[in-house]
Amino acid sequence: MIHRSRLIPSALLVVAAGCTADADPAIDRALDTITSEDLSAHVEVLASDQFEGRAPSSAGERNTLAYLQSEFERLGLEPGNGGSWFQEVPLVSITADPAMTLRITGGGAPRQLAYATEFMAWTTRVTPQAAINNSEMVFVGYGIVAPEYDWNDYAGVDVQGKTVVILVNDPGFATQDTALFNGNTMTYYGRWTYKYEEAARQGAAGAMIVHETAPAGYPWEVVSGSWSGPQFDLVAPDSNMSRVAAEGWLTLESAQAVFQRSGLSYDSLKPLAATRDFAPVPLATRASVTIRNSVERSTSNNVLAVLRGSARPDEVVVYMAHWDHLGRDPTLEGDQIYNGALDNATGIGGLLELAGAFANLPEPPARSVLFVAVTAEEQGLLGSAHYVANPAYPLDETVAAINMDGLDIWGPMRDITVVGYGMSQLDDYLARAAATQERVVRPDPEPEKGFYYRSDHFNFAKAGVPALYTDAGIDHVEHGEAWSRERRDEYTNENYHKPSDEFDPSWDLSGAVLDLRALFLVGNRLANESAFPNWREGSEFRAARDSMMAAR
Repeated sequence: MIHRSRLIPSALLVVAAGCTADADPAIDRALDTITSEDLSAHVEVLASDQFEGRAPSSAGERNTLAYLQSEFERLGLEPGNGGSWFQEVPLVSITADPAMTLRITGGGAPRQLAYATEFMAWTTRVTPQAAINNSEMVFVGYGIVAPEYDWNDYAGVDVQGKTVVILVNDPGFATQDTALFNGNTMTYYGRWTYKYEEAARQGAAGAMIVHETAPAGYPWEVVSGSWSGPQFDLVAPDSNMSRVAAEGWLTLESAQAVFQRSGLSYDSLKPLAATRDFAPVPLATRASVTIRNSVERSTSNNVLAVLRGSARPDEVVVYMAHWDHLGRDPTLEGDQIYNGALDNATGIGGLLELAGAFANLPEPPARSVLFVAVTAEEQGLLGSAHYVANPAYPLDETVAAINMDGLDIWGPMRDITVVGYGMSQLDDYLARAAATQERVVRPDPEPEKGFYYRSDHFNFAKAGVPALYTDAGIDHVEHGEAWSRERRDEYTNENYHKPSDEFDPSWDLSGAVLDLRALFLVGNRLANESAFPNWREGSEFRAARDSMMAAR
């Protein structure tokens, strides 16, 4: 029986077989080692129940680390962190007792909101218990303070000790006004991470984001699944006591009910929050919740493997993917394992395939190539944050970072997506590689979902290192764009961050192979030239890179 992943259209087969502009036989042989069969085999192993959802600091981590070390050793690579394959990442795991309710008083009889179905709450404070008690609630719109946009949702209000209610995403998405923030493209101000951080800076006791599927980019089940069970963080000197006591989400229906108790209409106030004339609105309600925690300190690991450069080994090109997922939830009925097949066993399989391709070159490129499998991405990009703070190679010697977080499982596309397109010169490298496959580079078709801020390359970007983050294209060779968008939406709604994200042998990984071969060409070119690519003018990361390189 012929596996679907072998069915690459003949035109693309011809192009992919002679993928380099100068038809270098050595590079073509390396490209040929990236295959659907090998990628599928890696994904099937990593997403198996034996790996228990690959949670950090678990038996699943031990299995994952052993597999990755074994594969990198088999390929003939060297340990990438001095003499070690691993970089320890100190973590704290905080597990909230789900036996909690959010009590809302004011405007009628007290109402108890139910955990998981009507609200989610947790604390990042490293403490056995955190609480908000009879905390005044204030609607602060999008919860954004952005001087460069002349925007301050906290102007004229003191939220010290209060619980702020916040809209998800940012005003640009809400209005689709290209002159407001970045229009449909989410900015960092739209991310939940920023909103909780800003609430803490403002002195709030609690911060509750209102969930709506379209501006969030995922359904409520992702919220309830991702923020239940152990929540990991890096160990902070202040044990995170500077954060708000209670972070969380409200369902749209719960938020509407809270506003109604105050004699207000959520649906009427929401459009006003997308204007600069908006002023915070005190609600006639108070919130109380007690969060009881089990706290564990543990150590997880990034995995580092390196192919040392032949001429300038201290300069490094980084390929990266996160190995972790959400582990096992024993409270679930039926399937309890979040196998994380697409997210991100495919990315780790791709990392191994790229490592194999570079290892098959007759001689290493001039610069070193570092392969980093990072931990705790699902818990807030923690493994990559730790690496950037403690790099195995100095950041001013790091040429670029190339990130893979979910590969194409739907077959060959005429395009390849760049999340954050237009931000760095790395787009040009990818465009050249894609052209050899008679394919094109296109921007993210879902910029409103803020994918740029949701994966590990973002930590490199914040530090100034040019970072390339690609995604599957959307123009399927056989089925076109509408079909591809339907498949993406189907995955998000039915499988993303759910136990159903399992390996499927019917996946067509030929598109992933084409993407990986293009990424090989990008990294190989970077590893053999002497230039350091940069961010484009106007990028918020350009100043950090310029300052870094000026100090070399």
